[in-house]
Amino acid sequence: MNRREALAAFAATAMVPAPAWAQSEWRPDRPIRLVVPFTPGGSTDITARLLAEAIAGPLGQPVVVENRAGAGGTIAAEYVARSAPDGYTLFMATNTPLAAAPALYPNLAYDVARDFAAVAIVVFAPNMAAIHPGVPANTLREFIAYAKANPGKISYGSSGAGSSQHLSGALLAHMAGLQMTHVAYRGGAPQVLDMVAGRVQLGINPVIELLPALREKKLRPLGATTRQRAAQFPDIPAISEVLPGYEVVAWAGVFAPAATPRAAVERLSREAVTAMRDPGMRSRVEELGSIPVAMGAEEAARFHTAEIPKWAELVRISGARLE
Repeated sequence: MNRREALAAFAATAMVPAPAWAQSEWRPDRPIRLVVPFTPGGSTDITARLLAEAIAGPLGQPVVVENRAGAGGTIAAEYVARSAPDGYTLFMATNTPLAAAPALYPNLAYDVARDFAAVAIVVFAPNMAAIHPGVPANTLREFIAYAKANPGKISYGSSGAGSSQHLSGALLAHMAGLQMTHVAYRGGAPQVLDMVAGRVQLGINPVIELLPALREKKLRPLGATTRQRAAQFPDIPAISEVLPGYEVVAWAGVFAPAATPRAAVERLSREAVTAMRDPGMRSRVEELGSIPVAMGAEEAARFHTAEIPKWAELVRISGARLE
């Protein structure tokens, strides 16, 4: 091969496209915002901060948690849906704003199926029913009997209208035939504080939000919303053991605006899944009462699609209504 042929061969080689993975790798060059739809200190917020810390290093940029509470998470959801689809604004979503909301809000300003791209589902968050010690009941059966004998005297709090806590309480009232008043807060942390103070008598919260008060005997556990008993309270029957068929399982995951480049979604998804598979992260999540999950973008999208009608049906059978 002479020099001219060698140069031609080199030029042809240089023109060969780079591998797809090399072309599609997304590398953020500024901080990323992770928007949380509830106040600081609650289950979703704590999970978001753990995840933000875990993925910041591999991404090479800070991941800043930003709380935008209100309207059951729909304020934050609308904000993210309207944000620039560039990978720098993410949503720490839950089943409330991205699955139950269409059945609860007739004039929702976003489309849960069309306006978001799933990045990862990271935790399932079992809820636990708990009461203030001033309520004269030690078990769920005793609580139901007391509430039936005192219609309208029991108030139950939640992190917002349409939240899993709200629907858990509404479903309990529906299945047990109770008359209870729902009180919506802007997050789980202020709601639990009011429970401890006795301003509301009942809450059905993620275990992580109740653990300190339960351990200090400031609240009394009644039962988990999952079919299995809560790992932290194996002696407390699940609600379904008293009310067969009762089940509410909340979840949290990362979503981006719908038009976010696929390369960004895939990179963010990979880092989130890697973080949730880390034994240290899994241990921390389990200690907080949640179940670690590591669903990547495609699996998360399928899961999310299936959850929308499931939560709509839960809204219907619970009889939940917004105040």
